Amino acid sequence: MKSTLIVAAIATLASSAAMAQGSVTIYGRANVSLENQKNIVVDGTQQVLQNSASRLGFKGTEDLGGGLKAGFQFEHGFNIDTGTLSDTAFWNRQSEINLSGAFGMVRLGSFTSEAYFATADYISMHNHDTGTSEDKLYAYNSRNSNKIAYRLPEFVKGLSLEGAVSLKEAGTDHAYDLAANYAMGPLQLGAGYSEIGEVKQFAVRALYEMGPFVFGGYVQNDTDDSVGGAGSRVNFRLSGMYTMGASEFHANVGVAGKYDNVPDSKANQVTLAYNYNLSKRTKVYAFYTVVNNSAGASYFLPAALPAGKDPSALALGVRHNF
Repeated sequence: MKSTLIVAAIATLASSAAMAQGSVTIYGRANVSLENQKNIVVDGTQQVLQNSASRLGFKGTEDLGGGLKAGFQFEHGFNIDTGTLSDTAFWNRQSEINLSGAFGMVRLGSFTSEAYFATADYISMHNHDTGTSEDKLYAYNSRNSNKIAYRLPEFVKGLSLEGAVSLKEAGTDHAYDLAANYAMGPLQLGAGYSEIGEVKQFAVRALYEMGPFVFGGYVQNDTDDSVGGAGSRVNFRLSGMYTMGASEFHANVGVAGKYDNVPDSKANQVTLAYNYNLSKRTKVYAFYTVVNNSAGASYFLPAALPAGKDPSALALGVRHNF
């Protein structure tokens, strides 16, 4: 009840602000699928209604004059299948205030790693890297909270650079995040680095558009050098999309190499998907995804299941953006 009242109050305030200054936007996504899942929540198969990163957000800017702007973005994740919070924090997806101008942009708050957006997320064209068909092999080692970021101005056309640090609070290590994106017409390149203590990752990405075909891929090296850590591995992913009218055909293949200190820890993931766009904001989709774990690998497996099992999902869903 408290959460409902909070959302209603914020929506009312945001609507009033929007009428007053025309700079506040309410947005969101409802994304849910009916799935037959194997070895994802329980040992064996089950049929579920699966939420895939449904959200409600508020963002806006204020022109302060002289080229200076203040902005904010708050984003709440919820489970559309149950109506509950997707995390214990209300603004669990993003809570940010920023200042921007000729100097670039300074961001303060809690938000997702730009290194991830520049690499793994950028090539995940099916379902925006959410739900059971998301990339299960990418090593995300950034800390989103207590973060300060600086985005440089675009001094070279098509080039964006950002660096961030999550402060050392409540006994945690500092977390560092660097990202670069460069667009050259149909070719788009990216790179990302993140580090928390002895855990590090670096990835590079490329995406190429050729008429109805889009091809993408990234290569990542991640390392855990802490005492008892897994060591290093190399992970890569390839994705492709072909559009024909309102239809989209997707294929994704990811391969995770063996960690130095974890025997038989290789794995791969294959996803095949079809999307049909009912409008610019609404689509229906179907996909099949499977992770093939070696005997010592546990990608996408719940903690209760032993390593080596292969999780998979067959889904039919609908997604609406507003």
